[in-house]
Amino acid sequence: MELNLPHVVAEVTEAFARYEAALTGNDVAVLDELFWNSPLTLRYGITENLYGYDAIAAFRSGRSSLGLARTIRNTVITTYGEDFATANTEFLRPPGPRIGRQSQTWVRMPEGWRVVSAHVSYMDMPTT
Repeated sequence: MELNLPHVVAEVTEAFARYEAALTGNDVAVLDELFWNSPLTLRYGITENLYGYDAIAAFRSGRSSLGLARTIRNTVITTYGEDFATANTEFLRPPGPRIGRQSQTWVRMPEGWRVVSAHVSYMDMPTT
C-alpha cells in the first residue's frame, strides 16, 4: 500500500474543503451528500452520538445555522492506497476558550469520496 499518493491526497483535500465550506455555510444538501448513505456510518459530535446516515441527516436538518464560522488549523490528510483516507483538523470558534478537534474517515465509494466515520470534540486551550 502506498501512502499519500499525490493525486489521492489532492482528491481528498478537495472533498475535505468542500465539506468545510458546506459546514460553515450550512449547505445541508452537500453535507448529506458527503456522508456515506449507510446505517453503518457514524458521527460522534459535541453533544450527540449519531448512528447511521438517517440520524446524521436528521441532526443536520435540525441544526441551527448560527455560529458556524470557524478557523481551521493543523489539518492533516493521510491517504492509504487509492481508496481510504483520514482527515484530522483543529478549529477555533471565537470567542471561545477551547480548541475543537475533528476527525474524519473517508472512503472512495462508487459515487465518490464519502465520510464513513466522524468525531468532533473540544479541549481547553493549553495555558503556558
